[in-house]
Amino acid sequence: MSASESYVLGIETSCDDTAAAVVLRRADGSCRILSNEVWAQHDDHAAYGGVVPEIAARSHVERLDATIEKAVAAAGVDYDQLAAVAATAGPGLVGGVMVGLTAAKAVALAHDLPLFPINHLEGHALSVRLTEKAAFPYLLLLISGGHTQLIRVAGVGDYERLGTTIDDAAGESFDKTAKLLGLGAPGGPMIEAAAVGGRTDRFALPEPLKRREGCDFSFSGLKTAVREAAEGIPSPTGQDVADIAASFQIAAARHLAQRTEKAMGIMGSHGEGRLVAAGGVAANCTIKKMLQQLCAANSWRLIVPPPKYCTDNGAMIAWAGAERLAAGLIPDQAEAMRLAPRARWPLALHEDGGKLGSGRKGPKA
Repeated sequence: MSASESYVLGIETSCDDTAAAVVLRRADGSCRILSNEVWAQHDDHAAYGGVVPEIAARSHVERLDATIEKAVAAAGVDYDQLAAVAATAGPGLVGGVMVGLTAAKAVALAHDLPLFPINHLEGHALSVRLTEKAAFPYLLLLISGGHTQLIRVAGVGDYERLGTTIDDAAGESFDKTAKLLGLGAPGGPMIEAAAVGGRTDRFALPEPLKRREGCDFSFSGLKTAVREAAEGIPSPTGQDVADIAASFQIAAARHLAQRTEKAMGIMGSHGEGRLVAAGGVAANCTIKKMLQQLCAANSWRLIVPPPKYCTDNGAMIAWAGAERLAAGLIPDQAEAMRLAPRARWPLALHEDGGKLGSGRKGPKA
């Protein structure tokens, strides 16, 4: 391995997926994903209709060591070949983040490796570069269970948040709508499956913030309108559920596209016509189609990572660490080892001053 190439181990435990991966950043800046192990916890939480933080943290404790060992073995590397270890340090469910970050600190100490505490949102922001040579700058639409943001990605460590949700995240609204309709979890795939054959025009759902300036999002009113529509049908049939799911899905997609178009206007020529959609909700086909139409109308290019890299995974965390290592953004190791896990951690550096682990506590940060 040349000095300009690096193997990096990544650990991700911010929610309910226990994940570890090893990536190789080549001399030309491209990525080779050597392993990407994800242990999903859907069955552990199914009876509760959503993720239970205490159960998630306990599951990470039970599964993480084996997941890390499996990722390293599958990559065909030894620990002494690693250049660094990266781990999600926030934002997320603090119990889960604590498990992953503590394990990463132990690996770094045991094998004398530099530790990179990674902002989970940065993992999503750079995930497109796992499989594509996406040049900076680009506009990122981050849509996941806990986050809905529009971010100008100017380079590694250089981010500007243009818009965020003022209440619920997109994925959260999908999950709660699925629970309301009795579809189960995870909500995104369940809503998408239920919407097949449903009428998108049966229910007149609101268009949130349509006349509001800026690029912020809001899903609480849409979620309330869906609940009222469902409660207005005494004994809903399968077709009723399909129609509600389809109406909600198209309304959510339109809202995401409408606010994204405003951010495209702010980016102007600086965006150079690239929109990246990342996060678990970006795997939704209706949303992708709406964004494709938006980009075509504005002569932009839409880039969406493969679905397995849209959802939470260790490869994106390893890659964020590899990108920071290549850029010379190596954290002070004493500070990295002292860093406490964060439930909230805004990504944009103009908000947190760029200091590791600092940042204003904002809604849905």
